[in-house]
Amino acid sequence: MDENIKKWLWQHDNYPTFPYEKDALTDLLSKLEYNRGLLDGIAKSFAKEELRELEIEALIEEALHTSLIEGEYFKRESVRSSVRKKLDNLFSHDDDSSTHKSDALVAILIDCNINRDSLSVERLHGWHNALFESGYDGLHKINVASFRTHDEMEVVSGAIGYEKVHYLAVPRKRIEADMAKLLEWCKSSDENIYVKSALAHLWFVAIHPYDDGNGRIARAITDYLLSSFSKTTFKFYSFSTAVNADRKGYYATLDQTTNLFRNRDYDFTLWIEWHLKTLNHAMEMALENIEIVIEKTKFWDKCRDKGLKPRQVKVLTKMLNRGKEGFEGGLNTKKYMAMTKTSRATAIRDISELVEYGCLVQIDKSAGRNVRYGLLF
Repeated sequence: MDENIKKWLWQHDNYPTFPYEKDALTDLLSKLEYNRGLLDGIAKSFAKEELRELEIEALIEEALHTSLIEGEYFKRESVRSSVRKKLDNLFSHDDDSSTHKSDALVAILIDCNINRDSLSVERLHGWHNALFESGYDGLHKINVASFRTHDEMEVVSGAIGYEKVHYLAVPRKRIEADMAKLLEWCKSSDENIYVKSALAHLWFVAIHPYDDGNGRIARAITDYLLSSFSKTTFKFYSFSTAVNADRKGYYATLDQTTNLFRNRDYDFTLWIEWHLKTLNHAMEMALENIEIVIEKTKFWDKCRDKGLKPRQVKVLTKMLNRGKEGFEGGLNTKKYMAMTKTSRATAIRDISELVEYGCLVQIDKSAGRNVRYGLLF
């Protein structure tokens, strides 16, 4: 392309300023403050243990979905173990199903949630190293914990031979200077925190400083900024979960915003609006998840005075930690025996007691040797 033709946002004379229409955001910002107020109010009504449960669930969702956005799949149980062994004092290492990769991803999310130190290049390099400790992205060797060394950094999609270029990133020679400006802005700007998180996300993606992992680190920066504004140790909502629910909108809005042929007015209202709507969706989902925690509390209130045996408590806890659905396929005698190291007769007796106590219920259409049980809320 002719060097005199300006197609990408970083080629605009006004970059890196990001003008937008403030009046267009008023209603969205008001709704965000309302939802955040609801979450803060709920936080005050929960005991410490219940708050930690909410934080754990939000981190699990964030880890799973920031990876899914990039097409990387983690088993929920691996991520759950990685989070719980960091945050749950009652976590049993006998139940640890985490992997090195899930541990590394969770370490990033915990750091960007609770470490209020200013962002730095060294810190971002640490996050990048955690994502790619092997030095490879699949089959390809990449620069790890350092910025890319090549100029031609294209964001593409499509099958081999049919690639579509969505974006051409900032040239290599500008990365350090642009990153220094971004990090200083993150530290000193008094921009509205929700708008700030949207613009920081966009700015980092525009620079695209790494060989890979730019999307995940951009969302980690968003998480860091939002967490610094939270009144709890961890946020109760997962931004990436809401992004993943609208992946098509995410990439379409990025395309519309970063391409000057499409963003001829050099206006960033559209991107910020999408970001704020997504944050609102994240908070609304968090409010729904809080209902699940309330259900768990009611469940234990119902079962607490039944004189449950420690092994019964262990099984119920494991089922509850999987969510309201409990174990996939339900609980059966064989699973109970494996978890509690008891005989078949003891397992049958224990399960029968839990049914009698109203803790478990037989799953419809299961009977005989194939009988299975679910949680009764």
